[in-house]
Amino acid sequence: MTTSDFAAYIAGLPRVLAGAAVLLRDAAGRVLLVEPNYRDGWALPGGTIESDDGETPRLGARRETLEEIGLDREPGRLLAVDWVRGPGRPPLVAYLYDGGVLGEDELKAIRLQEEELLSWRLVPREELAAHLPGALGGRVLAALDVLAGGTGTAELENGHRVA
Repeated sequence: MTTSDFAAYIAGLPRVLAGAAVLLRDAAGRVLLVEPNYRDGWALPGGTIESDDGETPRLGARRETLEEIGLDREPGRLLAVDWVRGPGRPPLVAYLYDGGVLGEDELKAIRLQEEELLSWRLVPREELAAHLPGALGGRVLAALDVLAGGTGTAELENGHRVA
């Protein structure tokens, strides 16, 4: 196979988007959510993995957390992987890592990326579905279940457990 044949082969492969986020909590177990200014609703600190630049999911989660809320934290274990279909875009593989529990000093140190975020808040589990509809809400709840149960990574499709 020549170099141009290989390039054509690669160009013809299906596309998949990839994103990574962290699940950060406070001592009471509430989840830290951020409010983007570019779309409705709430999200977790995270975003697109810059895979063309060699970034891995774990590195992407760390970079996005630092950029979005100003905290440089090594992501913990992988809690959930979600295959999410969406209209008008390729499928998304979303990686969700344990960001750990934030102490008072870390909560006070949060500095929002003003270009992308309006605010942040801590939300108890029972209110998450109202703030995170759809696949993201299911992903966060599955990740919290993994943490509570000490089980392995949750495999999801569109926010629903498949294994």
